[in-house]
Amino acid sequence: MDGSLSHTYQTQPWTRRELEQAKGETTVSVVLPALNEEDTVAGVVESVRPLVGGLVDEVVVVDSGSTDATPERARDAGARVERCRDILPEIEPVPGKGDVLWRSLAATSGDVLVFLDSDLVEPDPAFVPGLLGPLLCDSGVHLVKGFYRRPLRVESEEWDTGGGRVTELLARPVLDAFRPALSGLIQPLGGEYAATRSLLESVPFATGYGVEIGLLLDTEQRYGADALAQVNLGVRKHRNRSLLQLGVMARQILGTVLSRCQPDPGPGTNTGTRPATNEETAPASTGTVLTQFVQVAGEWLPTSTEVSVGDRPPMNTLRARSAAGVPAGP
Repeated sequence: MDGSLSHTYQTQPWTRRELEQAKGETTVSVVLPALNEEDTVAGVVESVRPLVGGLVDEVVVVDSGSTDATPERARDAGARVERCRDILPEIEPVPGKGDVLWRSLAATSGDVLVFLDSDLVEPDPAFVPGLLGPLLCDSGVHLVKGFYRRPLRVESEEWDTGGGRVTELLARPVLDAFRPALSGLIQPLGGEYAATRSLLESVPFATGYGVEIGLLLDTEQRYGADALAQVNLGVRKHRNRSLLQLGVMARQILGTVLSRCQPDPGPGTNTGTRPATNEETAPASTGTVLTQFVQVAGEWLPTSTEVSVGDRPPMNTLRARSAAGVPAGP
């Protein structure tokens, strides 16, 4: 098996007119998760705004507690801003990108959702049309990932390649080991992707940075690799993170993979082979501590970070519980 995906587009063969015709009555929501991204969020919104009224029906920034001018910049650029804490207020938010994306399902109405990171620099207006292409034009596709060249900026120098360090050192090896059918994914962790609401509401969401790889694993488990597509989006520039931050990210990703791929992970863990329940996926009580080391005054000292590796339940099960009068729980 060479791991190649049947729906891989090295170029984007669709025109905007063709996509609008294929869209028909389908509605599209573009979601930007945001936390203290005042320098970049407006540019991302502005890259999408010309599509509103045609390919896109709403642009929503879900803010997870910014202390800077992120909400104001997003509104001024033309987005609707929703505070994470105000979405499903009966469920206490937990830190993490996945929790924000999970809540966005309850704050949007599109049949298809497109997720864009809000720290993108000079985002290409072709990102959203590219991600929508396979969903609107290829039958059976439920999830579309973008792939791109990712320059790495170190201090004042920019390297043409080198971004995606967690992808190359962790995500790609574990996918090759546990789910070889997904080894053909070029950017499994990229934050630019689109999916059908029917898929997104039927699977759990890892609360942290494991959300992207969790969605890939669950989609392949539920529908097979042919339900996945990937599209070349050109170049993606964003804020690069420190090695310590990447270490925390990697631990969350590893936790998400192991929870879905271990042969017998034990009770209370969602393996991706059986439906997740609300009790099994309460992230507030599911975490671990990652120990790292930093140099202070010539000494290497430990520093500990609490890492959430839990899941939020599938949104459709949450709604079913609510309709039955069962409290949503933590």
